Amino acid sequence: MAKQTIHIGFLTVSDRASRGDYEDLGGPAMQEWMSNALQSDWQAVSKLVPDEQPLVEAALQELCDTEGCCLVVTTGGTGPAPRDITPEATEAVCDKILDGFGEQMRAVSLQFVPTAILSRQIAGIRGKSLIINLPGKPSAIADCLNAVFPAVPYCIDLIEGPYLETREDFIKAFRPKHAKKPA
Repeated sequence: MAKQTIHIGFLTVSDRASRGDYEDLGGPAMQEWMSNALQSDWQAVSKLVPDEQPLVEAALQELCDTEGCCLVVTTGGTGPAPRDITPEATEAVCDKILDGFGEQMRAVSLQFVPTAILSRQIAGIRGKSLIINLPGKPSAIADCLNAVFPAVPYCIDLIEGPYLETREDFIKAFRPKHAKKPA
């Protein structure tokens, strides 16, 4: 039986980057972090959309349902500004919300900036996909992924996704002792 390719989705939500007003730094930062973190072979599926809730929802649905991404990470649109709608779009397409991700990301970010309390990142499950909203600043993306990623591979195990192995010298995944690697 051929090994299935692991797909990971990267969604940048930004009016200005989607118009070409400035270069998207968040999407590449997420991909670079993931390249450093994962030992498993995987393939990136990237999208860039403006801050329009229907477009964000459609992109998330496509990454999960059509592209088969077991993990989708987003950047942008998580603040309190009127056009920041990424959490609303994420909640609209998810079957379950995992509150602990947002709580942990804000707790870690508060160690660096007091405005982290303004962040509205969330995470949730759509079918066999985990969606995590990240901030827009590349250094904050790394801070947040460092904080929550140890739980991500086991979460994906629990939703019957592929087995993700990390580079333990970069980040160590936590799995309970009873969780075994599939044969």
